[in-house]
Amino acid sequence: MNPKNFSRLAAGLALAALAGAAQAETVVVRAARLLDPATGQMTADPVVVITDGKVTRVGSGAAAAPEGATEIRLPGVTLLPGLIDMHVHLTSTPVYGGYNYLQFSDAFWTAVGTANAKKTLEAGFTTVRNVGSEFYGDVGLREAIDEGHIPGPRIVTAAYSFGATGGHCDSTFFPPSMEEKSPYVADSADEARRNVRTLRKYGAQVIKICATGGVFSRGTEPGVQQMSLDEIKVVTEAAHMAGLKVAAHAHGAPGIKAAILGDVDTIEHASLVDDEGIRLAREHGAYFSMDIYNTEYTQSEGRKNGVLEDNLRKDRDIAEIQRENFRKALRAGVKMVYGTDAGVYPHGDNGKQFAVMVRYGATPLQAIQSATVTAAEALGQEGQVGVVAPGAWGDLVGVAGDPLADVALLEAPVFVMKGGEVVKQP
Repeated sequence: MNPKNFSRLAAGLALAALAGAAQAETVVVRAARLLDPATGQMTADPVVVITDGKVTRVGSGAAAAPEGATEIRLPGVTLLPGLIDMHVHLTSTPVYGGYNYLQFSDAFWTAVGTANAKKTLEAGFTTVRNVGSEFYGDVGLREAIDEGHIPGPRIVTAAYSFGATGGHCDSTFFPPSMEEKSPYVADSADEARRNVRTLRKYGAQVIKICATGGVFSRGTEPGVQQMSLDEIKVVTEAAHMAGLKVAAHAHGAPGIKAAILGDVDTIEHASLVDDEGIRLAREHGAYFSMDIYNTEYTQSEGRKNGVLEDNLRKDRDIAEIQRENFRKALRAGVKMVYGTDAGVYPHGDNGKQFAVMVRYGATPLQAIQSATVTAAEALGQEGQVGVVAPGAWGDLVGVAGDPLADVALLEAPVFVMKGGEVVKQP
């Protein structure tokens, strides 16, 4: 390149950079208090500065706002980091239970997901992990949200979850004549490895497997193991090689232990875990995601929505056992992440699990940590989400009071911000 032309190009790039810096959007949020979930410490009169979606400064007092910044004042409000739900199904809704969902086309569920994504974000959950969606609906939602076409949380997508033929992740409600099955069943090591690679190829950011039977499938029991230790190891080796974490649906004790020994990162439900499983989880550093709120909705509304009696029976059988095992595992020091199984109950009610966690032994701070710093750690996104600190996304939730005194305040936040953009305010 001619030196003169190079000089002109360099000058042009420098001017463009200066123009971009001048146009950077800065927001300053002031409130009554800021909770640091990592320490439980409250900062009075916090000042959070967010530029181009990222936190650039956190201070307190009457610090002057940068010139040209937009100021948001929230008197009486306590700020927290944006919340994280580690187990949702955005393209599902509980109002069509049993066979009722068959009245709709396949594309209907992605459209439903757009409404659910908005409700979830407005509830204060600025990041979610979607652990199972047919037709790559969650991937499409993530892409549409990231491109700014629809409002919603940051989504870590699993696309299809998979397991054994006839297992919980398969299609189990139809007779042989219909030849209905999941396209991602895995009955061998090669099939399991291929599933991981194919799902990653088309947008999976986490791999979800079904190690045991489940509540809302037909012909499976929650306590029964459905993937062998060897099959699970193939999945985790292939996923971890690709830089993906693995979540395992696992209700029963044998399946939970196989998943932990197979290097699964998070155990979903963990309902019937035994003492050995708790010990293994603590020793291996596995996280438990225990959905201990949703049974209240299932038992009160499920039959009206069309849920079959056999599925209601399974939910009744394990509900209180799961809650007491949550208490036991928490007391033993197992790392807990906040996972609600939203889609089994209505989206937007994600915050209702906080109070149930406290009822079954968690402190309000432990419950909040499970949906912030611990969840961020389990995602491998420490410093990006779940904290209010320089370099993190400008995701904030505000409640009218002290959530350490009344954790139920998180059921109805008065302020929500994602990436420096206001979603909800008083």
